[in-house]
Amino acid sequence: MSQTPQKSLSVFQRRWRKFKTLKRGWYSFQALIVLYMLSLLCPLFINNKALVVKYGGEYYFPVVGQFNEARDFGQRIIGEVEYRTLARSTEEADGDDWVLMPPYAFHPNESLLDEADLPGRPPHFPTSNHWLGTDNRGRDVLARLVYGFRISITFAIGVVTLSYLLGMVIGQILGYFGGRVDIYGQRIVEIWSGLPFLYTVIIISSIVTPNVWVLILILAIFRWMGISLYMRGEFYREKSRDYVAAAIAQGESHWTIMFRHILPNSLTPVVSFAPFALVAAISSLVSLDFLGFGLPAPTPSWGEMVNQGLQNITKWHLIAFPLAALFGTLMMVVFIGEAIREAFDPKVFSRLR
Repeated sequence: MSQTPQKSLSVFQRRWRKFKTLKRGWYSFQALIVLYMLSLLCPLFINNKALVVKYGGEYYFPVVGQFNEARDFGQRIIGEVEYRTLARSTEEADGDDWVLMPPYAFHPNESLLDEADLPGRPPHFPTSNHWLGTDNRGRDVLARLVYGFRISITFAIGVVTLSYLLGMVIGQILGYFGGRVDIYGQRIVEIWSGLPFLYTVIIISSIVTPNVWVLILILAIFRWMGISLYMRGEFYREKSRDYVAAAIAQGESHWTIMFRHILPNSLTPVVSFAPFALVAAISSLVSLDFLGFGLPAPTPSWGEMVNQGLQNITKWHLIAFPLAALFGTLMMVVFIGEAIREAFDPKVFSRLR
């Protein structure tokens, strides 16, 4: 009996299979994806707003809406509703009203100085209610770590995406057209790479209050030079191939040849270096926040938490937990980068002819 021939796999499919066999990188990839997806849903798990409130025979969903008047729920003050207090009062009343709070009912920017279980001045050490303690302003450390993780990963993805898009386009133009375009373009890249990054951030921070998107834009316009050089080299090599000559003979436009034919064969450095670029972006955000030129207060930030640990050196929880979160995240990203670099090694899927 003749056997059914197996379907041949593309180079990418073989690389993906190779990546999944590298357990350290594959498990880190899965863990980081799951943690980031959960962090996007953290308002449902870590928040001081109730998920569902039944009051007066009606249902409310404060986590997706806002009630500025506390009297909506019988509290005789005008202002933000204290849902933890409301939950305790409805539970003690033993009536039909009830409040469903998130599993960890604290907000990262909420000051907890009035909590009965936190006597004295902050920062407070970990307790049964506040698992990682509070910082020097009485805010929950665990809530700030989780929200800070979401901000750090989102920031890093934004910086890498924007800088790589810009660098890839510029590198493609320099490598494909060559000649004077390449010579003048290289001089511009050299001049731009010599600009002082930190001084530029300080000047911009003194003019406008930087937010996440402003910092993403600033870092992206200073991080595109490296990938542009790699793409330039890849396009110089690929444009001499026979398939490019065939595309030119068919009369296809320069942009079609660049983006449809050459670019898919030049993505190895992009994929290989992207995880390490994520590490650099996270480290840059932490450094800027540590120096006070990053995200404005009271944004949850790992760099600001590390700075608090330095100012309160005797409070071990302000040092251990932020550094452990930073170390664990960067280690997982590095493991992913090592696995991708090994899986995309061209020597594994190439033969000398």
